[in-house]
Amino acid sequence: MIEVRGLEKTYRTARGALTLFHGLDLEIFPGELVAIVGQSGAGKSTLLHILGALDAPTAGTVHCASTNVASLSQREAAVFRNREIGYVWQFHYLLPEFSALENVAMPLLARGLARREALAVAATWLKEVDLEDRSEHRPGELSGGEQQRVALARALVGGPRLLLADEPTGDLDEMTAGKVFSLLERLHTTHGLTSIVVTHNPDLAARCTRTLRLESGRLTVAGAAARA
Repeated sequence: MIEVRGLEKTYRTARGALTLFHGLDLEIFPGELVAIVGQSGAGKSTLLHILGALDAPTAGTVHCASTNVASLSQREAAVFRNREIGYVWQFHYLLPEFSALENVAMPLLARGLARREALAVAATWLKEVDLEDRSEHRPGELSGGEQQRVALARALVGGPRLLLADEPTGDLDEMTAGKVFSLLERLHTTHGLTSIVVTHNPDLAARCTRTLRLESGRLTVAGAAARA
């Protein structure tokens, strides 16, 4: 599903060049649920942005869902993201003036789907995340866990093959975080997703297929697999 070779990313700053990745390689296979861990500032979010065609590498090749994402134009990248990638961030980024149902429908409306059809599909996804009875509530009327479940439904409403989740439980208490992650695991399995989750929570990382550590610009195997 993902093949990265020789990835480099350099930013120009007032203090000189800042290089995050040094010849980074990565392979993610279809159906995997992979955790990426590492210290703050290691570049975990930047890596997700590059994989999801939100940022471009300085050097190297990035193939994602059979697409060379580094070669896409801005318009092509937008279409690719809408159809192939589901995103969940630490903050839900729901639109406060719209209902939960309308928020979930947004990616389909952006795709050009008729409003009635988009809302019907969104309703099925709210049911999948056990929020059908909250469909008309606005984000401010939902708990933190409910907001993140709406965000997860929005990420998957368009039928993507790849889910990218950047600290999806980082703003939640321990119990709620566990429930949201269990939901993510269930949807990952039932919808045949390939998923990458950035997390600082070692307990959640341990529930993934494998865990990779990003450190000094490179990825290494972490957790039990590294000790084997």
